[in-house]
Amino acid sequence: MTLPFAIIAGLTVGSAIAAMSLRNMVHCALSLVLTFAGLAGLYLQLNAEFVGFTQILVYVGAVSILIVFAILLTRSTEPKDEPATVTPWVGISVAVAAFLTMALAVLASPIGKRLAAPASEVSVKTLGQKLMTDYVLPLEVMALLLTAAMLGAVIIAMKDKEGSR
Repeated sequence: MTLPFAIIAGLTVGSAIAAMSLRNMVHCALSLVLTFAGLAGLYLQLNAEFVGFTQILVYVGAVSILIVFAILLTRSTEPKDEPATVTPWVGISVAVAAFLTMALAVLASPIGKRLAAPASEVSVKTLGQKLMTDYVLPLEVMALLLTAAMLGAVIIAMKDKEGSR
């Protein structure tokens, strides 16, 4: 592991923890943006340029802006100081137990004992050809779902703006 990879990985993990633990939703969203950018940096360090730049365009660009808009449009005027019903140690202990269970399951499985298949060179051209030939139906379904989600978001935002319509 190289030093830049370790630094980016540490920043990514730190910003992911901040995204989960901060109380201010805008700060959580900004930490999530940093997490997405860190993941893109890790992909670029691993020579997966297409995935890294796609991560930047889709998650850092579009999804992060969508999350920030959603937070700003749905701001509540209710008080934020609500007493916690469960201590944070319960959640931490459940997460640690789940992680240990999954780690033991992976270590006990025969997956780790298999030899890795030889790496094949996949180009962006090959990915594009596969998307537009073999996977054109799932691509179109995904486009329709995203369009429906955007229309739903616009309708919900317009109802709040104009009152109950």
